Amino acid sequence: MPDCPHSLRPVTAAEWPRFFRAMSAVFGEEATGPYLDEPSAVADLDRTLCLFDGERVAATAGIYSLEMSVPGAVVPTAGVTWITVSPTHRRQGVLTAIMRRQLTELHEQEREPVAALWAAESSIYGRFGYASATWRGGWHGPTERLRLRPDVDCGTGTVRLVDLEEFRAGATGVHDQVRRFVPGNLARDDRWWDRRLRDDPEQRNGATARQLLLHTGADGTVTGYASYRVTSAWTDTSEPDGTLTVEEVRALTPTAYAALWRFLLAIDLVRTVRAPMASADDPLRHLLADQRALHAAPVDALWVRLVDVGRALSARRYPARIDLVIEVRDRFCDWNDGRWHVWGHPAGAYCDRTDRDPDLVLDVEALSAAYLGGVSLATLQAAGRVTEVSPGAVTAASTAFAWPVTPWCPDEF
Repeated sequence: MPDCPHSLRPVTAAEWPRFFRAMSAVFGEEATGPYLDEPSAVADLDRTLCLFDGERVAATAGIYSLEMSVPGAVVPTAGVTWITVSPTHRRQGVLTAIMRRQLTELHEQEREPVAALWAAESSIYGRFGYASATWRGGWHGPTERLRLRPDVDCGTGTVRLVDLEEFRAGATGVHDQVRRFVPGNLARDDRWWDRRLRDDPEQRNGATARQLLLHTGADGTVTGYASYRVTSAWTDTSEPDGTLTVEEVRALTPTAYAALWRFLLAIDLVRTVRAPMASADDPLRHLLADQRALHAAPVDALWVRLVDVGRALSARRYPARIDLVIEVRDRFCDWNDGRWHVWGHPAGAYCDRTDRDPDLVLDVEALSAAYLGGVSLATLQAAGRVTEVSPGAVTAASTAFAWPVTPWCPDEF
């Protein structure tokens, strides 16, 4: 085996097909699809890492250049992706070398202060300082019980099925407004919209083509959008038994949101509705006459890692005033290890090194979990992950790190 830390290097365009096939094999997938022979437009080959063993690709990694909403702000974020190690090279320090190389380069080059990823297995990334910071609701329910409350106001707008061109023109503006207020949401430029809206027949898994909805107000302004698919099925007695898979519902107003759901829940020949990527705190539950009809199975979604504690904590906002010293334990990225003075409020924040005594002590994994406001530091204290030194510090910090909107990331990468 080659000397791994020194042998990791970016992949070239000519090597991409081998890179992609090796990555697919580790994930147990057949190497097919639109990006088999060349990478997508959102890929940055300069930010990939590859380990060759002779002519064979033994490990892969990459980073997308993202922009993520955090409480009160947006922050450049390194979207870690394509992490695989061949079974022939496991337990040899390859994954550790990849993680260290990525985080060290981000720090030394003063690039993104935060990294994020979707974990194929939840037991892998904690030792590198990542923690689950958002959850997806993964809910489903029977159509006959998913009915809106009679007092729900759906407004006077219109919901229409539209073609791709009209949908994209309306949805991009809505998304760019709503995503800024939801921690964990990612910006979508034209390249990311191209990727999201691509709808190759071989990728539909038996469902229809993607169906696209726009909601427009009385003045013709687009105020919401939704996308879905239907998988047709019939019982042995010829009763319809289809499944509606809702991909995304976003709106600028509560009435537009309700109107979109009223349309979706009334689609014919459907017996089950599922929304695997919905927020764990989806407002739909509070629109339903029968809340128990919505069966949720929340699962971890976006994992976050603070690359540079000072820059990351300075970037977000705090709904309640905070003025505390936090001692951070970071065994993997020693530049974060030590005491940090965090001062902030709704309009701004500052975080820098200090030699003052700490008010709280925690590891970087716990701090990363709390960063988007979805995991309470008080809950982490109850789990033994946070130590309170100054009385009342956990209450103060938990209040300041919270956020009114539950973090959520509907974009896998």
